[in-house]
Amino acid sequence: MARVANAKPAALGFRQPAEWEPHRATWLGWPHHEGDWPGKLPAIVWVYTEIIRRLARHERVSLLLQSERSENAARGALTRAGADLDQIDFLRIPTDRAWLRDTAPSFVKSERGLALIDWEFNGWAKYPNFSRDNRVPSRIAKVRGLQRFVPKIVLEGGSIDLDGQGTMLTTEECLLSDVQQRNPGKSRTDLEAIFADYLGVKKVLWLGRGITGDDTHGHVDDLARFVRPGVVVVAHETSSADVNHAPLQENLERLLGMTDATGARLDVVKLPMPAPVVFEGVRLPASYANFYIANGLVLVPTFNDPNDREALGILGELFPDRDVVGIHAVDLVWGMGTLHCMSHEEPA
Repeated sequence: MARVANAKPAALGFRQPAEWEPHRATWLGWPHHEGDWPGKLPAIVWVYTEIIRRLARHERVSLLLQSERSENAARGALTRAGADLDQIDFLRIPTDRAWLRDTAPSFVKSERGLALIDWEFNGWAKYPNFSRDNRVPSRIAKVRGLQRFVPKIVLEGGSIDLDGQGTMLTTEECLLSDVQQRNPGKSRTDLEAIFADYLGVKKVLWLGRGITGDDTHGHVDDLARFVRPGVVVVAHETSSADVNHAPLQENLERLLGMTDATGARLDVVKLPMPAPVVFEGVRLPASYANFYIANGLVLVPTFNDPNDREALGILGELFPDRDVVGIHAVDLVWGMGTLHCMSHEEPA
């Protein structure tokens, strides 16, 4: 039975591990909401199938499904693709959408074991259908029998990135703009105190704005990511004519002047941006920074772009002990997110 805790997790020795630390599983939600990928949902099923097939070679996959019919469809597709079904847990936990980075809990770890942080989710302050997504953390806590901490603030996993040693990346656009209606009245200091109490964060590095087309308004997982302690990759647009050039250049300059929680200056590695991906007249949030780190594997979104090769090469050098694999994401990004947005790690 999941237990709701009153104490603050950091005071009990909990912290959120870095994504590259060992996983027990990756959590995913089987795609079902036609409105996320209008006209493309059948193609998205096969993108998910390939991602799950790859992940299941390296770690368990916990897959959320709407119903028996949904489970049968998923099993059929995964079987056809040659995925190892013994590595997949099929769980009847209904969702509104499949973007588990933002709706699944943050997992925290201590010598006591594992627990989870149940943030509030409000549909990115955009969509009215989010009640099932908001219940996902409590349902996962029950399935896994984990202690549950409830900060009572709105937060999405894509808005933060941690090095596991006390340093966190986020953006002012996403967390400090009252226009976003996430936590009106909460100041930078208020939020930093919550991150310290619930995730074990000692220092927050604030970037500015996100990329154009990102309907979450500034999620950091399209901008900058830790790849190991002290090392950050940052999306960089070389064309001064591109609308992303100025905000990404500002974020780069901020990072170059920052230090981590130990006081060490960051090693900042530039990651190229793909050429604009536009569908039905909409500029989509295509970024190589939306990669996902699994056990022995890094999945990287690719966009039929010459910079695909450069991005894969940079990340291959940064993760020499993992297979770095490109996943075609031109269809996936029509849903306004790619690989990191759809996945959530559970630490070992």
